[in-house]
Amino acid sequence: MKNKIIITIDGYSSTGKSTLAQALARKLDYKYFDSGAMYRAVTLFALRRNIFDKDPWDQKRLHDLLPEIDLSVQHLSLNGENIETEIRSMAVSERVSLVASIPEVREKLLHLQQALGQDRGIVMEGRDIGSVVFPNADLKIFLTASLEVRVARRYKELIEKGQKTTYEKVLNNLTERDRIDSSRIVAPLIKPIDAKEINNTHLNLEAQLDHIYQLSK
Repeated sequence: MKNKIIITIDGYSSTGKSTLAQALARKLDYKYFDSGAMYRAVTLFALRRNIFDKDPWDQKRLHDLLPEIDLSVQHLSLNGENIETEIRSMAVSERVSLVASIPEVREKLLHLQQALGQDRGIVMEGRDIGSVVFPNADLKIFLTASLEVRVARRYKELIEKGQKTTYEKVLNNLTERDRIDSSRIVAPLIKPIDAKEINNTHLNLEAQLDHIYQLSK
């Protein structure tokens, strides 16, 4: 594509945002970034520092430790360590929405995310990309799917990766993440007014990709 644009893909957990965004970026020869992975990286950092060992968990300590977090997003690393596999664990999934609700965390990552789009030619996915990170993006997509389909997708993904879990745990996790993501005070998960909504409950990747590619043109 001659004139490069910014494309945002937002939506609920396990709607296939990452798979679709990566495929679209390859087709357009654009850069791809997963904003959710950044929040997972901070969550992993918090787990390693025992931030969640107290009840309630220690938000102030996480805030104080934020300057120690150095993220590289081209090949996701935390303070120089590749963490792309470890951030996908259930332990991280169970706490990432809590961490993402902290205003100071969102502010730290917002500047990093916006810097990635300076040269345009980018597909970024997450929950507030079209509404907060790139409110003037050229094309905004909002993905939805039924809860049952999303749980089945996530459960299958975890089992294939050898992680021990149950369907009920995944259901509870996604339900709680939906609640926290949609109700947080700072940058809640919403559909931007100018976003194109796509319900992919019964759509395969090829159909979604073709539709969004045509929109991008």
